[in-house]
Amino acid sequence: MGVQLVDTSRSGAFVRYWVADGISNLGTFVSTLALQLLLIETLHADQTALGLVRAAQWLPYLLFGLLAGVVVDRVRRKPLLVVADLLCAVLLGAVGALALTGHLTVAVLAVLVFCAGSASMFFTAAHLSLLPAIVPSAGLAPANARLSQTYSATRSLGPLVGGALVRLLSAPVAVLVDAVSYAVSALVLATVRVEEARPEQATERHLWTELREGAAWVYRHPTLRPYAVSLHLWFFANAMVTTVLVYFATTELHLDALAVGLVLAATGVTGVLGAGLAPRLGRRFGTGPVVTTAGWLSPAAYALLLLARPGTYAVVWPLVANALFGIAMGLKGPLDMSYRNLVTPDRLRGRMNATIRSFNWGSIAVAAPLGGAMAAAWGNRTAIAAGVVGLVVSALVLWCSPYRGITVEGERPGRTGLSREP
Repeated sequence: MGVQLVDTSRSGAFVRYWVADGISNLGTFVSTLALQLLLIETLHADQTALGLVRAAQWLPYLLFGLLAGVVVDRVRRKPLLVVADLLCAVLLGAVGALALTGHLTVAVLAVLVFCAGSASMFFTAAHLSLLPAIVPSAGLAPANARLSQTYSATRSLGPLVGGALVRLLSAPVAVLVDAVSYAVSALVLATVRVEEARPEQATERHLWTELREGAAWVYRHPTLRPYAVSLHLWFFANAMVTTVLVYFATTELHLDALAVGLVLAATGVTGVLGAGLAPRLGRRFGTGPVVTTAGWLSPAAYALLLLARPGTYAVVWPLVANALFGIAMGLKGPLDMSYRNLVTPDRLRGRMNATIRSFNWGSIAVAAPLGGAMAAAWGNRTAIAAGVVGLVVSALVLWCSPYRGITVEGERPGRTGLSREP
């Protein structure tokens, strides 16, 4: 029996949720480039400092990520999203203001991004877990596809806007744009009408028991376990490359801020195309085959960076590499996000998403300084090559697992992976 497709674009609640997500992501990608250029051009930081600041941003996921999942499953999620957005707006506003007045240092920046990362950690744990309350199960794949397309679009537009702002105005101004985007996102989210189920009340609730329950669901499930392990490896390896990518492009390939923005934008452009194709390919071939095949594109893409050389055509290989990388992300994102939410009961979704994201983003706290130190000691290309090897291992883990054969209801191969028990 086929699945009735739901037009989520006509849901007022989803549209507001979608708009808030797009505004916030646009600002984030503006400041992602701006913060790195601020470190390189204003604070004159090297690869090691870049890695340490990036580690500070993601360290909260490693320290408190699992706790965030428990909190999200105990409270209503929409108010938590609004508060987290407002905190990020204040903290990034402080970064921009201190930089404009000449009072920002690498140490102060690390502290502020650590605090912003903590707020963002609670936001991400609640964000994915709220979506199933806004759209029905049959609409999750199309909804995630729209979110992924918007994410990819902002990923392309954000670096271009960021590069232009840095070139025409300054990096601090670009960071302030992100602060404003968080404030606007909070206001829009506050208007989303959603009926959230009241969190389960228990006479006795034990933090450790709830943490273990969320982790056990992920790491004992026959398909979520290899998916999570592969994703952890992917984030670790990807962080090694992206930590030094902007430094490599500006100092070794001699690209300016706008050219670097163009390179990063290529990922978003092709990501939109990939996300648009993902639901159709999933229905035709199955979620598992599409996701595991797309996994091999990531190492292939970043390997092309090693071909880049300074000169007139220095921008070509980075552009091609990021474009191919964007296709891989676009194809995987809507399908694997939908699958992991569909296979998990609502009472565990916060902890499931927080568990996976804690180790995903938390691994950056280790990989970023490692990649920066490796680049400082042996060169940027060595760090990039190490990341490519890690991405190959990540793709291999998922390819050789049961995840490769999963499908969901409505996909033509007819085999279902929607087991409710691990």
